[in-house]
Amino acid sequence: MFAHQVFRSAQPLRQAGLKTFARQASSQAAQPQKSKAPVYAGAALAAAAGAGFWFWQQQTSEVTKIADKDRAKVFTGGDQGWVDLKLAQIETVSHNTKKFRFEFEDSEAVSGLHIASALLTKFKDPKNEKPTLRPYTPISDESEPGYLDLLVKAYPNGPMSQHLHNMEVGQTLNFKGPLPKYTWEANKHDHVCMVAGGTGITPMYQLIRKIFNDTEDKTAVTLVYGNVAKEDILLKKELDHLENTYPRRFRVFYLLDNPPPQWSQGTGYVTKELLKTVFPEPKSENLKVFVCGPPGLYKAVSGPKVSPKDQGELTGILKELGYTKEQVYKF
Repeated sequence: MFAHQVFRSAQPLRQAGLKTFARQASSQAAQPQKSKAPVYAGAALAAAAGAGFWFWQQQTSEVTKIADKDRAKVFTGGDQGWVDLKLAQIETVSHNTKKFRFEFEDSEAVSGLHIASALLTKFKDPKNEKPTLRPYTPISDESEPGYLDLLVKAYPNGPMSQHLHNMEVGQTLNFKGPLPKYTWEANKHDHVCMVAGGTGITPMYQLIRKIFNDTEDKTAVTLVYGNVAKEDILLKKELDHLENTYPRRFRVFYLLDNPPPQWSQGTGYVTKELLKTVFPEPKSENLKVFVCGPPGLYKAVSGPKVSPKDQGELTGILKELGYTKEQVYKF
């Protein structure tokens, strides 16, 4: 009905337009004929200008690509050693989470991180003999020059998170990397499934952002993301925006231990029934499942990883549902 109404209302407008065009054509025909040379000359100049603009646009695009490719990289791995970065900005995200922006000495340099990878942080507490080391996955775009952003939740017994939350603008922190995780390339998998809890969303977001920033990548993504309360959901604005932009390729299912009134999504912990409902069948071709979160989530969903180089055996809900060790990656 709506389409029919629009079509009918458009008819008078179309007819009026044709009548106006006819009147203009008659008026022009009644006028003395003039040389069309200026018109042709103007058209030629316009075409030349258009071609010039197109050529300039193409050249500028190529120069930009070359410039991005040739930017200095802050983190090169190997024997580079530790890099000191200055804290430039602190943003309070929730009651226990802050975003920290660390700036590069070269404002035109990029981090050098690839997808997926993380950075190792270090600080030395005078009270302890050994320095504290913790890996973090930046949430900022790897191609963005001049800085990187960390999203850090403060834990009561977390020495690095407590140190970061006590830092002030102008102070420095040691970084090293990149620490390679799961190598990604466009369309490596047809469907990516993710189970995340708390700050375990950061490596997931790094991969999600990469997939949907690449126009050639058609990978579908399903994310199950658990938290204690609504205010604990990190990067919700960014995730909701992507879901609204790519509704056929990206779905997010939020779970809360303590949901507010009228909460319309899931509650409690990740269950076998939930993953069976929202994830593709284990027998689906070219499927990958990623897991990241606190120890309790690993234990229930996939079993823990032994070390950065040893994924350990697959156990828990994913094993019970029939997924294989090769289909699952634990960040």
